[in-house]
Amino acid sequence: MNVLARSVGNAFRNKVRSGAVVIILAVAIGLALSMLVANQAVAGKITELKSSAGNALTINPAGARGFQGGGEPLTTADAETAAAADHVSAVIPTLAVRLGSEDSTAGTSAQGSGGFGPGGGTAGTTSLESAVVPGTLGNRQNQSGAGGSGTDAGAAGTARPAFTLPVTATGIGSAVDASGQAISITSGSMLTDFKTTSTQALIGTGLAEKNKLAVGDTFTALERKFTVAGIFDAGTAFDNNAVYLPLAAVQKLAGQTGELSTITAVVDSIDNMDSAQQSLTAALGDGADVSAGSRGLDSAVDSLASVQKISLTGFIVSLVTAGLIILLVMVMIVRERRHEIGVLKAIGAPNRTIGVQFVFESLVLVILAAVLGTGVAAAGSSGIAGALVSSGTASAAAAGPGGPDGGFGGPGGGGGFGQGTALIGDLAATLGPGTLALGLLAVLLVAVLGSLVPALLTAKIRPIEVLRGE
Repeated sequence: MNVLARSVGNAFRNKVRSGAVVIILAVAIGLALSMLVANQAVAGKITELKSSAGNALTINPAGARGFQGGGEPLTTADAETAAAADHVSAVIPTLAVRLGSEDSTAGTSAQGSGGFGPGGGTAGTTSLESAVVPGTLGNRQNQSGAGGSGTDAGAAGTARPAFTLPVTATGIGSAVDASGQAISITSGSMLTDFKTTSTQALIGTGLAEKNKLAVGDTFTALERKFTVAGIFDAGTAFDNNAVYLPLAAVQKLAGQTGELSTITAVVDSIDNMDSAQQSLTAALGDGADVSAGSRGLDSAVDSLASVQKISLTGFIVSLVTAGLIILLVMVMIVRERRHEIGVLKAIGAPNRTIGVQFVFESLVLVILAAVLGTGVAAAGSSGIAGALVSSGTASAAAAGPGGPDGGFGGPGGGGGFGQGTALIGDLAATLGPGTLALGLLAVLLVAVLGSLVPALLTAKIRPIEVLRGE
């Protein structure tokens, strides 16, 4: 206790110097804690992005996404090829068609059954009424697929076709969205019968409300009566204006046996997305386009990874700076107290006791600085983390294809990095108990290491030399 008491008293012999040292150390410790907070917040955001974006790749017929033409439909053989590709754990084959109202004038065309491009027709009709108003684009597309001469709707002798319904045929026990994420079933159950004779169906909440349907009710589609097995919620009004039917049944009824519109390939790990994409591209050849669910994900993760490295470097540099400050201050103190150290050693004080006294003295200053530094970090960590992310994303956007003003990502493009920036969103950077404990432990360790050298210097002080100089 005497050693500790002397250490506390010695720490404030020179109050001005001690105050200045505490303030400088507080800034260094606050910056170190802020960098640690930013590092952990970015690491959490990377994990969140990888989890939310999913680990699915989308396979489309070549040219289909841009309606360039010349492409051929995917087939069940393509799905089998995709399932055998490296890092692919599962495939979800789907066939997308559109159905017109039974009383509409929309033309039926198996060739244009996709209905997603100009001139696309419908695969058949349904008794369901769309829950979404067509709007300008919907009416324009429906008229293109109606096989008419292109006269405006409402003209004499021309009936406007009803808005077509999107139907997705799936061959698995769960409905999934474009990124491979399972759609939430609000009532009923998933599809269980996938035979060509199946009559099961899943419908969106919007479509169910519009047509006053509940689980167990029936409707007609493709000239077959289907029973509502479940009702799903996909999150938006447009996505909830859709129907999921068994794949084999739709292929037969639409006259597209063996054909697929899209294949979703589930990758065994988010880290293997690039390898899986290359493997699928090589296996499927030029007849298919393989794309990730989110073009901006890689850019966002790469940018955050660079910010994570910067914050870790800043944390280490701040700790080293704090250690050097302690080292220099304690070396100066030891030199000032050479006479006192010599007297203590002359009366029998061991080197270990004297060294521990100086270590405790430095720890007193560090603990005070840590208290102030914690306040600095609590107040500034969020701003520092945000500034690091903003700087990192801006640099990545400027370095990407298309430069800072162009590219495929829109403003700040960089080859889709505009999407990556949107994916990052807000960064939650708070000084939690775990982060505080880890940071302070590192600070105290550096403080001990920084004060050991001055403490060891006391062992070299010979009492006889000090006393001879008196």
